[in-house]
Amino acid sequence: MSSLRLGMDMQLIQGQKMILAPRMIQSMEILQLPLADLQARIERELQENPFLELRERLGEAAGSRAKEESSAEPLRYDESGASEYERLEQLNREWEGVFDDEPRLSRSALEEAGERKLEVMANVPDRAPSLQEHLAAQIAEWDLDDRTRRLALHICSYIDRTGYLGTRVSIRTRRSQRDEHEEEIFRPVPLSEIAATFDEQPTTAEEVEQVLLNIVQKLDPPGVGARNMAECLLLQITEETPHADMLRVLIRDHLEDIAHNRLPVIQRATHWDIPTIQAAIETLRHQLDPKPGLRFGESEARYVLPDVIVERTDDGSYTVRLVEDWVPPIRISRRTVELLRRTDLDEPTRQMLRKKLQAADWLVKAVEQRRQTILKVTQAIIEHQRPFLDLGPEHIQPLKMQQIADQVGVHVTTVSRAVDEKWVQTPRGLFPLKRFFGGGKANEQTGEDVAYEVIKQKLLELVAQEDKANPLSDEELVARLNAAGYPVKRRTVTKYRKLLNIPSSRQRKDWSRAEVRAQATAQTEAPSVSPHSAVCAAPAGASSVPAPPAVSLGMPGVSLPSPFPSTGSAAEQHPGDSEDASRP
Repeated sequence: MSSLRLGMDMQLIQGQKMILAPRMIQSMEILQLPLADLQARIERELQENPFLELRERLGEAAGSRAKEESSAEPLRYDESGASEYERLEQLNREWEGVFDDEPRLSRSALEEAGERKLEVMANVPDRAPSLQEHLAAQIAEWDLDDRTRRLALHICSYIDRTGYLGTRVSIRTRRSQRDEHEEEIFRPVPLSEIAATFDEQPTTAEEVEQVLLNIVQKLDPPGVGARNMAECLLLQITEETPHADMLRVLIRDHLEDIAHNRLPVIQRATHWDIPTIQAAIETLRHQLDPKPGLRFGESEARYVLPDVIVERTDDGSYTVRLVEDWVPPIRISRRTVELLRRTDLDEPTRQMLRKKLQAADWLVKAVEQRRQTILKVTQAIIEHQRPFLDLGPEHIQPLKMQQIADQVGVHVTTVSRAVDEKWVQTPRGLFPLKRFFGGGKANEQTGEDVAYEVIKQKLLELVAQEDKANPLSDEELVARLNAAGYPVKRRTVTKYRKLLNIPSSRQRKDWSRAEVRAQATAQTEAPSVSPHSAVCAAPAGASSVPAPPAVSLGMPGVSLPSPFPSTGSAAEQHPGDSEDASRP
């Protein structure tokens, strides 16, 4: 039997690892911050660090400020503090006689700063009430007994942000070892679970259902408290709703057909004509809300502030300038620096002040470095994307971050941080800086590199110009793009179509146009009917004869009554209609 041996030993292991200095980490964090977050960060540092102060904008040239700060000797920290005292002596000689009459903010500058803060406060919208608060306020106005009111509030606590009765559950999915992400799924909550969690027992599921149907589902917004989409849409239909009866039938029996644009299936089941069905579907799409709860709380619009502005000059060139109106100008407070010269400070206080001074110096330089980096990166991007600004988005050029990094002289990760969540205002509109990056392929006709965005624009153009009665399939889109010189595969077209929210060819089909075309085709083919077929037609007075079978006209899902007598065989079915053929 072997015994367990405990001991200690030493090993020498050689390895490599990168350690980032605190100043470098802070510089990267400041570079990656968007404009609004940078403003909040500076405001917080101004309150916490006594060595920082606001600098007056008026009367100070940006060029001299940048030159002065870039040429300033960085602060050095050592345990003895000798280097800091030498720096303080140098500052004292340079700023001798200036501390007493240091310029303060003028009255106009103070008023301007105050007006800016008041304007910001006035433009901040009030917090919109959440869906739960909106429902609770309505329940408080109902004449209910205490138990029913609390049960209604308990039911409302199970309504998720979309307005449905259920909860959101986060699940983690993994497609590969590196591709792992979280997503939310909706989990319906049974009425028995709601009854079991109510604080007053006994409570049955039937009692919960009565309160749900008679109180909760009658609250605003219409459709709240539904257990599925069909119930949500049905709750929103009133007698004033156009096509109310048709909508109820469509929602109860044909929601899936509407989602897949299978209008001929609906026509065969309801015997309504295609234009009437389309009118009812338009009412469903524009007057009924499948997620009524999203209009509350988190559905507020997000406003974007541009970090950079690109303007066109009279000679056709472009100038790039940073938006600095919302970034508080900061500098090191020379008055506070004098505190370190006092001899009555104890060592802990002196150490704390040194750290604060060092942090203030790092922040000032990090903000200036962020300013210079974003400016250089944006200027380099504009140089490469000049055709985009001159001719339009369809002329965007392939551009990689490595190209900008090589031109500016920084690492590619620095470029990535510089453009992350940054926006630029151009004569063509407001765009994220990441919009100007992307790969491309060589055009087989011209030999020039074409950006993927150009291929997407061409795809949008083909879909916009297609015949809606017979829209282009993915294979046909691939053929037309290849004919135009863009070498793409079908999976690429499908991917771009989904990214651009372009429905499939079946969903893009306009069945009313297809029906009109089919009728016109049938009329042109009617004179070619043989006399023998005409003799075999049913007598005019035979009203009890069933309708003749449909004849396929070569378009998926479109059929018309046959001018020929029924022979008892099924009508020819187009291969694209195999999904509809099995439906009633």
